[in-house]
Amino acid sequence: MAYIYDDQNIFAKILRGEIPSKPVFESDHTIAFPDISPQKRVHILVIPKGPYRCYDHFVTTASDAEQLDFFKSVALIAKQTGTSEAHGGNGYRLITNSGPDSHQEVPHFHVHLLGGETCGPLTAS
Repeated sequence: MAYIYDDQNIFAKILRGEIPSKPVFESDHTIAFPDISPQKRVHILVIPKGPYRCYDHFVTTASDAEQLDFFKSVALIAKQTGTSEAHGGNGYRLITNSGPDSHQEVPHFHVHLLGGETCGPLTAS
């Protein structure tokens, strides 16, 4: 399948500096910032800097260096936010959506790191 990446999505605009953000973490291939509509005390969006539409697109197209950086960055952000069990936190939830059935709102691969309080059941419906 050929993935079509919309370079006018909000995350692409943030990456280009057209929309301001307040990064809480940045590496060579990854950037993270607070969600503008947080669902938990900790709600961080973690995105790769490359143009990837969804998880499948990312893992089939991104370089090994980009993938390793991204997933290690998620762990570092969990540590930084105090949610990582390995570093004294009570845990966190990672959510990623892919396509219309998942209600993906921004067509740029990203994960939501949620924590700082109980997350409850996995799905509402």
